[in-house]
Amino acid sequence: MKLSQTLPIVLLAYLLLGTAPSLPKLYVIGDSISMRYGPFLEKYVQGVWQYDRKSDDGQAAKNLDVPVGANGGDSRMVLEYLKLKAPDKTFQPDVLLLNCGLHDIKRNPETNAIQVDSASYRKNLEAIYQLLHKRNIRLVWMRTTSVEDERHNTRSKAFKRYARDLDAYNAIADEVMHKHGVSIVDLYTFTRSLGSEHFVDHVHYDDAAMQLQAGYIAGFLQGLLPLTQKRK
Repeated sequence: MKLSQTLPIVLLAYLLLGTAPSLPKLYVIGDSISMRYGPFLEKYVQGVWQYDRKSDDGQAAKNLDVPVGANGGDSRMVLEYLKLKAPDKTFQPDVLLLNCGLHDIKRNPETNAIQVDSASYRKNLEAIYQLLHKRNIRLVWMRTTSVEDERHNTRSKAFKRYARDLDAYNAIADEVMHKHGVSIVDLYTFTRSLGSEHFVDHVHYDDAAMQLQAGYIAGFLQGLLPLTQKRK
């Protein structure tokens, strides 16, 4: 085929690629639970979503109980991070998948003081929603996975966590998100249905559970695709 004949074909291919709809953008902020199911989720949404998350060069993985880098930490940390991201006009995901709660409910083993009290947790979630709403970023909330008191507190010496606090903070988040019509992924109930045998330490799960968590989340996100298309 002559060059003069191939040029129109190449040009047509270029134009088609240039006008092809881009994949919707998904951005994840979460604690170490999300860090661990994250690689599976990224794999499952490949070709459907552009996946990105709060990340680092590996420091968060060195101690999953210490929230740095990729580990979003408590609600105060998430809010401060998003305040820093908000002025960046290139930060415009179609969906921001968010969780914070496990670090908020840490209790000092000596004083029993909780890291973020319930009123502050509610206030922080409200501020997070308002910030994202102002930036026209769709929030999707992830309910925090479970804590089993004996399992957790016999393995963790630096801090305590209790199921009653987790339930209360999940309820607070439910109220805030329902008020604003935010979609909720009930990873708490889904993961509890898998059974306690999938724990590998005080709060984290084995590969089998993480793959199932990622599949559950990916399925939920699939249902949001028509909503992201409406926003284009």
